[in-house]
Order: sequence, then structure tokens, then C-alpha cells
Amino acid sequence: MKKILAGAALSVTLAMPVLADSPKNLVTIVTADEPQVQLMSMVLTHQAMAKGHPTRILLCGPGGDLALKHAPDSATAPQPPKGASPQGLLQAAIKKGATVEVCAIYLPGKGADATALIDGVGVAKPPAMAAAMAADDTIVWPF
Repeated sequence: MKKILAGAALSVTLAMPVLADSPKNLVTIVTADEPQVQLMSMVLTHQAMAKGHPTRILLCGPGGDLALKHAPDSATAPQPPKGASPQGLLQAAIKKGATVEVCAIYLPGKGADATALIDGVGVAKPPAMAAAMAADDTIVWPF
């Protein structure tokens, strides 16, 4: 019995570093209309990506405006202290491998279709997004 317990304890001990080293998936949800909140959501998302977290970004409501080719000035205007814009950092996240999607109801609510979106942005499929958000290995950051 002692050998079985010792073997089990050793297995758990050896597996823990692997589990601890595996970065969790990140889903960043942006619904805020404030440019500072939108920008900070992208800044923090970039920090997580730099740590190796596979990332999905879901843009809904006013947050969806970040993904528009003809975005409002609040999404594209440079902000202090580094002159970055929410949309600029969103596009940088796409280039770094983030999956970016607008909510499934965003474009119909705008009376638009996917041609209104910047390159690299898709439309979320609710079952897939719900599964990603509910997964045990996922962190969800709402903004």
C-alpha cells in the first residue's frame, strides 16, 4: 500500500510543474464605450499574450466599434502616455495571433455585414465562444 501511495504522490508531484507551466487561455471581452477602458483592455491583453496565454478577444456593443473599418475617432485617436489607440493595439494583437471576433448580434444590430470589419476580425459563433469561456483552462477578463 505504501508503494502505491508513494507512486501516486510522485506522479502528482511530477505532473504539477507541467500544469503550472501551461498558460491558461484568455478571453478578453470588451463592451465598454470609454476609450481609456478599451485601450487598457488591449494593454493588459498584450501583457498576457507576452506571457504565452493563447488569446481570444470578443467585442460587443460599443466595444465592437473597435473592429470597424470606419471606427469612431474614440477608437482610433492616440491616447497618452504612449500615443496608442484601442484599434491600433487590437490590430497588433491580431498580428501576434489573437483570435478577434465581434458578437454574433453586433453586425445585424448595426445593419452591417462582415465587410464592415477590419482584416482579421470575424463573427463569433455563440456555441464556440460559450465553450471557450466556460472551459476550465480559461481566464475571462470583462471590460
